[in-house]
Amino acid sequence: MNKKLKVFVGLSGGVDSSVSAALLKESGYEVTGVFIRVWTPDFFICNWKDDRLDAMRVCAKLGIQFHELNLEKEYKKEVVDYMIREYKAGRTPNPDVACNRFIKFGGFYKWAMENGANFVATGHYSRIEKNKLSAGSDTNKDQSYFLWQIKREQLPHILFPVGGMKKPEVRELAKDFGLITADKKDSQGLCFVGKVDMKEFLSHYIKQKNGEVRNQKGDIVGEHDGAAFYTIGERLLGGYVVGKDMKKNEVVISNKNAAGELARATTEVTIKDCNWVSGMPEKGKEYLARTRYRAPLQNCKVTLRHDRILISFEKPQTVAPGQSLVIYGGEILLGGGIIK
Repeated sequence: MNKKLKVFVGLSGGVDSSVSAALLKESGYEVTGVFIRVWTPDFFICNWKDDRLDAMRVCAKLGIQFHELNLEKEYKKEVVDYMIREYKAGRTPNPDVACNRFIKFGGFYKWAMENGANFVATGHYSRIEKNKLSAGSDTNKDQSYFLWQIKREQLPHILFPVGGMKKPEVRELAKDFGLITADKKDSQGLCFVGKVDMKEFLSHYIKQKNGEVRNQKGDIVGEHDGAAFYTIGERLLGGYVVGKDMKKNEVVISNKNAAGELARATTEVTIKDCNWVSGMPEKGKEYLARTRYRAPLQNCKVTLRHDRILISFEKPQTVAPGQSLVIYGGEILLGGGIIK
């Protein structure tokens, strides 16, 4: 008697995860839909109840089991508290990377495996081929950048059913399956929480304090309401933020030069806390790197040293400490680290 392989699908209430569940059921898996409940701020109107209802409706339409998994404590500690702590220190965190590491492929993955799952699946636009993490086929939706902290040993137990598709195809499939999420808009903003104005969110935890904005020459050109609220590369007073002094509560801005580069751009970047999900970079070999989501891929070389990992770019880059830098070998995402 053949026993079906069990897949627990993380259902967000969106179209991508809904179609993922439908495709897996159609392929013959025993599918269970799981809505992950996370911490939400009480000072914002959140639509998580509507998302949960949509996830339940999808499960009812597909005739699969529905579960709700409460990871509020884990989300508050590993995503929200980390994010606030990084901004206070003057760095730029990436909450979506933390969410994938500690929630989707942390708490959810662990719970699923403990409850008999052979696989977990999500609606990410990424692919896993021959136990290597790769970019999604839809370059406009590719989400592999956010997944570099997945553990290598988890890859054989993770499925990304829509990773090889384009977004319009996914929406058409949702209509074919008769799913309520077919025309639902994509979620934006903080992972799971939705569209949140980051500055407004942080103002509940970080006190606003006026400070000086200076140009590259050191001249005062304006005022800001707190250095912690600004990140490298952000537009401010007609220029771009290129530096911050947290002790003095000062922000430095610069205009782009004739080559379109910012004054403090650099060709060498050091990363820490690395994770090589698909394999270590090779010495002397050229790779592609991304320093923020949707940033163009840049040619680089990787130097592995005992105390640090150095990324050398062909062209100067403006990077934000605290952000993720990921390394690609073609379409394969080798891994990445945190910019120092």
